Amino acid sequence: MMVKICGITSEDDAAMCVDAGASALGFNFYPKSPRYIHPDRAAAIAATVPPDVLKVAIFVAEPADTMERVSRQSNMDVAQVYGSETPKFRFWHATRISEFSPDAVRGAEAVLVDAPSETLIGGTGETFDWSTARHIAERVIVAGGLDHTNVRAAIIASEPWGVDACSRLELSPGRKDPERVRKFIKAAKEA
Repeated sequence: MMVKICGITSEDDAAMCVDAGASALGFNFYPKSPRYIHPDRAAAIAATVPPDVLKVAIFVAEPADTMERVSRQSNMDVAQVYGSETPKFRFWHATRISEFSPDAVRGAEAVLVDAPSETLIGGTGETFDWSTARHIAERVIVAGGLDHTNVRAAIIASEPWGVDACSRLELSPGRKDPERVRKFIKAAKEA
């Protein structure tokens, strides 16, 4: 089970997530996000992350050349893309479950499905009917309101390749709670 912790903004949180067993760390390059991180800051954190942990660049409606430049600058392994632009390198297509379209995921290594929201793109803490994500792609990543109390149910309902959590694992936006992170990763890997 691939387990991603999103919204990383510090070396301490990155190290704690890696020590807890995270498979991937998400760095948010969407300027309107409360977890936005500058590419240079992300690069400094990424330099401390072991090579076997994926560093994921999150983009919202960015041109392909911007995604490529920022990913290279910040030393990311894969882009997580909300929007219609697709980069010419490794990427995951991200969408709200209510907006999922099979045509939009061509070329994507995985599809991340998140809860619907009128205001935020990801990081809402809201859940959705996880069974709707089952079998929509070969590799599905379920996100949206996950924590240690519900990740097992989400995995059973959706049979995903991976899970992704952010807001329910935080003390404040961009600042992770070590106990919640550890419990979430343990519950996901045991499911």
